[in-house]
Amino acid sequence: MRAVTWQGRRNLSVEEVPDPTIQQPTDAIIRVTSTAICGSDLHLYEVLTPFMEEGDIIGHEPMGIVEEVGAGVTNLKPGDRVVIPFNVSCGHCFYCQRGLQSQCETTQVTEYGTGATLLGYSKLYGHLPGGQAEYLRVPHADYGPIKVGEELSDEHYLFLSDILPTAWQAVKYAHMPEAGVLAVVGLGPVGQFAARIGVQLGYEVVGVDPVPERREMAVRHGITAAEHHDEAMELVNERTGGRGADGVVDAVGMEAHGNPVAATLQRATGLLPDKLGQKALENVGIDRTAALNSSIELAGRGGVVSLSGVYGGATTPLPMLSIFDKQLTITAGQCNVRNWDEDLLPYVEDPTDPLGVTDLVTHRMPLDQAPEAYEMFQKKQDGCIKVVLQP
Repeated sequence: MRAVTWQGRRNLSVEEVPDPTIQQPTDAIIRVTSTAICGSDLHLYEVLTPFMEEGDIIGHEPMGIVEEVGAGVTNLKPGDRVVIPFNVSCGHCFYCQRGLQSQCETTQVTEYGTGATLLGYSKLYGHLPGGQAEYLRVPHADYGPIKVGEELSDEHYLFLSDILPTAWQAVKYAHMPEAGVLAVVGLGPVGQFAARIGVQLGYEVVGVDPVPERREMAVRHGITAAEHHDEAMELVNERTGGRGADGVVDAVGMEAHGNPVAATLQRATGLLPDKLGQKALENVGIDRTAALNSSIELAGRGGVVSLSGVYGGATTPLPMLSIFDKQLTITAGQCNVRNWDEDLLPYVEDPTDPLGVTDLVTHRMPLDQAPEAYEMFQKKQDGCIKVVLQP
């Protein structure tokens, strides 16, 4: 089969690789029909390279058709249409039973002290082949896959794999009061959905992003969009009598613009030999914190800052005086996809498309063009906001 493989920093290629096979009774094999590029994939493209190996198959936002199931899978059959969550969870352990599937004890990567195994996301998270490929082996298929209908297009359902539940969790973790003011820092794919969810749940939403196309997309969905932090602060204060936002979603994470020193450190870490690079990532604050600091400033006293953007530095500094003085709550974590799919299915299947799931993809490209798609996405060229690859 053909698959998108990592060959080095900013170096991807589409290669012929062996087809996946059933390895455990709870495995399934799916034929991938659509697979998206996520902002988190860009971390593998540049920052988390010490944990990658040449030839790794990447990608963690796939859906497709079940081709084969193991003997222990009774909930699926060949021909079923499914979305595959990016985190691999068993459904029955201590954490899964508590709605924390991203911490699944069965698939935790104990070697690195990290949470549940993720599709196509480096040795740090299980070294499992990913979904930017023609076929995918799905472990724990007796629990993980989300079965969906046949009538609607892939793009109605595809984002249930990651970014839609990630955005939903981010807003839920902001613990918003009724009719509150929500700020969303970063209007990439997760930020777009977080802002739209905020509108649907009855909040007034102010989003901030320097990219004009992202702001224009957000405005189409009832969001007030600012170009920079000071403008966002002014808009939030106008709506709250100067008190600040009730909740803030940081939908950017560790590769935020605005910190050239941290950016240089990230690039240098990616160029270190693997063992040294791994140690640097495990022990050094390499995050660019412009978005985090902006989020903390936008939050009102007693407010909540919800981190959905990925941070990877072990000793990233925080403005503790502001956090303590403003009595802020900070929530964070990988999305627990299977905890939210039942909440989200009615939205994605609603014929009025209230979350605009069909108004996010700006580029649809064949799998063979993945290297060009990654470069375009990272550099924000050609109005690129979301790319879907078709095997």
